[in-house]
Amino acid sequence: MIRLLKFFWWSLVAVFCSLLLGLSGAFLYLSPTLPSVEALRSIQLQIPLRVFSSDGKLIAEFGEMRRTPIRFAEIPPNFINALLSAEDDNFANHYGVDPSSLMRAATQLVKSGHIQSGGSTITMQVAKNFFLTSERSFSRKTTEILLALQIERQLTKDEILELYVNKIYLGNRAYGIEAAAQVYYGKSIRDVSLAQMAMIAGLPKAPSRFNPLANATRAKERRDWILGRMFRLGKIDQTAYQAALNEPLNASYHVPTPEVNAPYIAEMARAEMVGRYGSEAYTEGFRVTTTVPSDLQEHANKSIQQGLIDYDQRHGYRGPESRFPGMTRAGWTQELTKQRTINGLEPAIVTQIDKTGLRVLTRNGEKEETVDWASMKWARPYLNTNSLGANPKQPGDVAKVGDLVRLLRQTDGSLKFSQIPVAQSALVSLDPQNGAIRALVGGFAFEQSNYNRAMQAKRQPGSSFKPFIYSAA
Repeated sequence: MIRLLKFFWWSLVAVFCSLLLGLSGAFLYLSPTLPSVEALRSIQLQIPLRVFSSDGKLIAEFGEMRRTPIRFAEIPPNFINALLSAEDDNFANHYGVDPSSLMRAATQLVKSGHIQSGGSTITMQVAKNFFLTSERSFSRKTTEILLALQIERQLTKDEILELYVNKIYLGNRAYGIEAAAQVYYGKSIRDVSLAQMAMIAGLPKAPSRFNPLANATRAKERRDWILGRMFRLGKIDQTAYQAALNEPLNASYHVPTPEVNAPYIAEMARAEMVGRYGSEAYTEGFRVTTTVPSDLQEHANKSIQQGLIDYDQRHGYRGPESRFPGMTRAGWTQELTKQRTINGLEPAIVTQIDKTGLRVLTRNGEKEETVDWASMKWARPYLNTNSLGANPKQPGDVAKVGDLVRLLRQTDGSLKFSQIPVAQSALVSLDPQNGAIRALVGGFAFEQSNYNRAMQAKRQPGSSFKPFIYSAA
């Protein structure tokens, strides 16, 4: 047995030495064909197109990849410790290749005839992510090692880490740690807790398997393992370790939330950028600042919304969008999940009627809310273009249990009975000094129709020509 162990050990040593000799020869042979590591200093990561108001508020974001690059100095030390504890705890000491990883790869080669997992260092992962494919072969691993050695010679450890944390895919279209923090927690990586940092640090190994939204149990196991590694390596103390272990996973899906409701403006900007730059408009990180101030745009939105709703209500109530009588609450909730909110008009299903108004199940299906009778008195039945029915005398004249209706939520949280207007309108406000667009609304709701009536519709000029006539007089 001892002889067998010695033979196996010396076989490993021989394989390891052969690997070193092979790498030396491969370096001499492949070096002229390796990509330039210097290009990493000016690498252009794929960043989505973002559109802003003139006062710097986000209107929209376009692009498949969610990525917000972050500088090394902005990365919290606790996250760096979590990442290195999970991926490469010897990062500060090696020169791109960890000998223990090579020995593990050699062992796998002897046992199975091929390399099953490379135990790559972070530097090797940078080489793979920026220059290579995901192919598993000895030649690709050799190239990866050679590139890692070159990267370590030409870049600092901080530069390598910065490249890594901005490039890696972390699930749910999030590329880089800042985007991941925004997607899973709705805040910057600088503002997440230690436990949340450990969760994000656990994603590079397998973004799908350890995804906290799809596999919460595995994600928590991975997070807790990383916290344990940090504690054993002396990166956190007992108190911080226990507090982080006790913290629930609390991840949920977040999308970039526009700060200004200007979808028609956003679509105009997107079309202009695609016309100029093609598909690169979605990946080059363009930041489009429009001439539209957020406050004027919000005033325009409210004017169009309220004006059309008032006009529509003066022409009568056309009845519920659908009827679902006799359904269970679960059935109603399921039907509500198929409906969208249209420019603030929320879908709801009537569950109860009395003389004071309605009880309705709103879209989330979690609770019932009330609609006062006073907000329903406008709802005379629509008969035809020129005729309306009698004024309703009670809530039951307007709605029935199971009706799918629309409600407009007020600033105090109350709900007013409404309906989606059939009429349409548009608004454009221009700066008379330079012609800049200051506000634009192309219709009642972009979700309902992206047809931009302000720019695409054929309009009668009406009295709009009079200022030009008078100014020329």
